[in-house]
Amino acid sequence: MKLIAYHPFAVLLACLTLPVTSFATINTFKRAATISYQQQTGSLSGSVKTLDGQPLAQVSVKLLNTSKGTTTDTQGHFNLTGLPLGEFTIEISYIGMKTQHTSVTITEGDRTDLKLALLPEDQELDQVLIKGATTPFIKAPTSYVARLPLTDLENPQVYASVSKTLMAEQLATSLDETLKNIPGAGVPIRFNQNRIVFRSRGFITQPKVRNGLTSFTQTYIDPVNLERIEMLKGPSATLFGSSVVSYGGLLNRVTKKPFDSFGGNISYSGGSYNLNRLTADVNTPINADKTLLFRLNTAVHRENSFQDAGFLNSFTLAPSFSYQISDRAKAYLDVEYNNDKGTSPIRFSPYTTGITSQNITDLNIPYDRSFANNNVFYTGTSLNLFLKLDYKLSENWISQTAIARTSSSFDGYTVQLKGRAATTLRPSITTGTYGYRSTDIQQNFIGNFKLGSLKNRLVVGVDYYNYYADRNVAQVNTGTVDFTQPLTTYYDTFNTSYIDSAAVGGSKTIRNQETQTYSAYASDVINLTDRFLAMLSLRVDHFKDTGTYNLISGKQTEGYEQTALSPKLGVVYQLLPHRLSAFGNYMNGFSNQSGSDKNDAGFKPEQANQWEGGLKFDVFHHKLTGSLSYYDIQVRDIVREDPDDSDYSIQDGTLTSKGLELNLTANPFKHFYIMAGYAYNDSKYTMADASVKGLRPAESGPEHLVNTWMRYAFSGSLKGFALGFGGNHGSSSYQTKTQDAAVVIPAYTTLDASLSYTTQHMIYALKANNLTDEHYWSYRLAPQKPRNFIASVKFLF
Repeated sequence: MKLIAYHPFAVLLACLTLPVTSFATINTFKRAATISYQQQTGSLSGSVKTLDGQPLAQVSVKLLNTSKGTTTDTQGHFNLTGLPLGEFTIEISYIGMKTQHTSVTITEGDRTDLKLALLPEDQELDQVLIKGATTPFIKAPTSYVARLPLTDLENPQVYASVSKTLMAEQLATSLDETLKNIPGAGVPIRFNQNRIVFRSRGFITQPKVRNGLTSFTQTYIDPVNLERIEMLKGPSATLFGSSVVSYGGLLNRVTKKPFDSFGGNISYSGGSYNLNRLTADVNTPINADKTLLFRLNTAVHRENSFQDAGFLNSFTLAPSFSYQISDRAKAYLDVEYNNDKGTSPIRFSPYTTGITSQNITDLNIPYDRSFANNNVFYTGTSLNLFLKLDYKLSENWISQTAIARTSSSFDGYTVQLKGRAATTLRPSITTGTYGYRSTDIQQNFIGNFKLGSLKNRLVVGVDYYNYYADRNVAQVNTGTVDFTQPLTTYYDTFNTSYIDSAAVGGSKTIRNQETQTYSAYASDVINLTDRFLAMLSLRVDHFKDTGTYNLISGKQTEGYEQTALSPKLGVVYQLLPHRLSAFGNYMNGFSNQSGSDKNDAGFKPEQANQWEGGLKFDVFHHKLTGSLSYYDIQVRDIVREDPDDSDYSIQDGTLTSKGLELNLTANPFKHFYIMAGYAYNDSKYTMADASVKGLRPAESGPEHLVNTWMRYAFSGSLKGFALGFGGNHGSSSYQTKTQDAAVVIPAYTTLDASLSYTTQHMIYALKANNLTDEHYWSYRLAPQKPRNFIASVKFLF
């Protein structure tokens, strides 16, 4: 294997030190990064797309009667060098698509370029027409949602997708900013380590999945490495397991992959509250055959809070490699490293005793006051490793082997503000260390075959997941303060010296916990006719909790084991082939439960079952795409306090979550694009403690949520300019909701706008967020950013 004579990190260093205007220098560097390989050989390159013009990744490209072959990258591109001269046939194949054979002539020193389209096996070749994607917000093809290569119109499950194009359009600098585009996500919630959670169908959801594999990262996640995010709606334990999903769905982070040419960008963003952000994305082949590829994404982020104290500093490094071992095998290696330092996000629990209902705006707690200082901070570190091997066993079967090893730790201080009276609060500080490790090993076999006249697309897999957590922390309470008055003496006790001294005699927790899950699953999509297909899926999970060991007492809680089945059924009928589908699904999720009732009967896993039906559409030559669905989720076997004996628990709780969701993208006229979503959710406890029975859970969030973004790209003399405008709306919701007390979070509407100008090598952009300076809060009563601005310049090479 012939290596290029430069190091990938030298590429990054050279790019960072190049003057932005020195295009001649860049062109010289690009020529130096390209190796001529033309002696008595030729080369072949091209791109492979789907019928609607979307790039198709991991397509097998093989020059028949030779040993030459490769697979397409995430942009659908492929490149073969060092090819023998003469007439050949190239074979393009992908599971679920028609295999295509094309004649090519390889001549000395010349490069042959091909533009190819693959289409579903049940579609005729004369229907192929590549027009390109008509909207930059259209869903990219994905094999993660169903673990099979299904188009959106073939998939009985609803999912939303946010592309890197849209993230760039909105100058998103954090993961929570990308979630504005997910119907029903609401205001994202920052937990203690600035990790993000959000809502889906009335349930709290965490971003625990990366490229379809469990990635339990408990610290801050920077979006610099994201190709897109995929939000799978509804309980999805059948294909992903109970350890990573909520009953409302799961978020899958799809990361950027290497491609077969030199390129990338460097970007700087600056803005309100001392935002300073530098990112780089550098991609290059490493060898002459372009079988070994490298890509590096990195970000340095610095930002202060809009409040009187608070900050977040982070550094992210994400190198990735791909290696085309042969025309049948390809390996991927990704590493993610992140180090962050900051103050913990605001969390406020108001005083509710004797107060039937109160609005957060009526508490008169200052919006711009953090009740913290920048000496009381935390540091977090994560180091994650991902390895994947794809192997083509035959024309009809592929093997996928994947391993994920994640490790994250946290050291420092987190703060919770607890209401003590109508106008007073007391900070409660947790100080110490947390550690988390997880290992996920997964093996899938994916097939595309016929049984008689019935086409089958099948995935069969096994999964092993190990999770370990430890903590060594102390709890400290400071003095009570009147938040309506100046903080004259408050900071005398709110400092690290006082906290560390008080922690010596404070309440301590030193413990560790380990769980293991063994799973097997299968999912088969059967084409009963050319328009009607059915999905049949089943998973079995065996969960083992070894118990929690308390290092202070030397005691370990009793462990337990549980086995659960999770079925999934779906049907799709294409009312208009490749344009309009009616679908329905039954999906299951579950959650393992520890403990036992007063008769020593152990608890079984809690279960959630969803029924859903709706329409998916892709009409008017892709100018209008989206989905409309109605769902009904019933959660049963919830463990709750025994009403007859408060020392014990019983397992008979139930909750229902019903709703309607609309997600669409549109291109009503040339250069104008719209993305919009609406989510309605009706959640309530149907069997629960008397204090909450019949009420909407506070954590379910607003009943009504709306999101939209519009973009217009100018032409003519203003070509290169683009305007963006959009916003989010949420109805009122609750932080606390019981029969005796309620804390109301008011409705909100935020509006954002952007302006950008793109040239051959540069992109200049300006974004204004929260134009109307709206005051609004997350579920944890954390005030959100008021009006703010961000400017960005990106250099493309």
